[in-house]
Amino acid sequence: MQLRALRWAIGISGTVIFSMLVSAQTPSTAPLPDVRQLMREVQDHQKRLEKVRETYTYSSLQTTQDLDSSGKVTKTESSEGEDFFVNGHVIERTVKKNGQPLNDHDQQKETERVTKLVEKAEKTPTGERLEGPTVSVSRLLDIMDVSNPRRETFRGRPAIVFDFVGRKDAKTHGLAEDVSKKLKGTIWIDEADRQVAHMEVSFIDNFHVAGGLVANVQKGSNFRFDQAPVEEKLWLPTGGEGTIQLRVLLLKNVRQHFTERVYDYKRFRVDTQQSRDATPVPAAKK
Repeated sequence: MQLRALRWAIGISGTVIFSMLVSAQTPSTAPLPDVRQLMREVQDHQKRLEKVRETYTYSSLQTTQDLDSSGKVTKTESSEGEDFFVNGHVIERTVKKNGQPLNDHDQQKETERVTKLVEKAEKTPTGERLEGPTVSVSRLLDIMDVSNPRRETFRGRPAIVFDFVGRKDAKTHGLAEDVSKKLKGTIWIDEADRQVAHMEVSFIDNFHVAGGLVANVQKGSNFRFDQAPVEEKLWLPTGGEGTIQLRVLLLKNVRQHFTERVYDYKRFRVDTQQSRDATPVPAAKK
């Protein structure tokens, strides 16, 4: 199964949860904020950083392992990319597969793909998915139950943590809302910067795509996502991993473990708008 197809299979669920938010210190004793207000603050902080993120590019390494029924690795594939933001959307340009640079033919195809994606991103409002359905934060909070809000110290910083689970009795419309009913997880929000630091999500029930004709994502499939500050109050992804089990086209059972490592953030020079061939320069060090 190709990496992009795999990531699509969990992409909707990842977007659902991410859109819900978008020196060791002692946790505060102040009252915990209202969850809905906290979500609005996280979104507001994210929106204010959208234009700043546009000036960054970074590298990513994605590895996918096929697993047999006992969990043994039977195949490993990797993809390396040079990624950047356009209008709030991440654009991924593949530069290597399995450690080897793309040949001339594949480079041309990738350039054409990325060019079309950039053009689409420029026309797609920030907060909407480039591909596939999405769901609003307010609607998501109607579909999921939030519980056990608490404070913890996460990586040396105070964090507000809470659990969530999709309500099976919630009335939903569309794929994005349907999948949110099948999820449970935990989110760590950095208290000072109001940014998502870490989240863990799993499917609590099987999820059928097109009634199971296209794919059936199985209960127990899971993933996690991490962010960290690159500069003061600017948080960007650092990676994630997960395991997915699904049945594709009613014929093939697929079990895969995937990891993504994000690194080497750089600023690039821009004038009035982002350029596809902008020149990267090292980010300022503190």
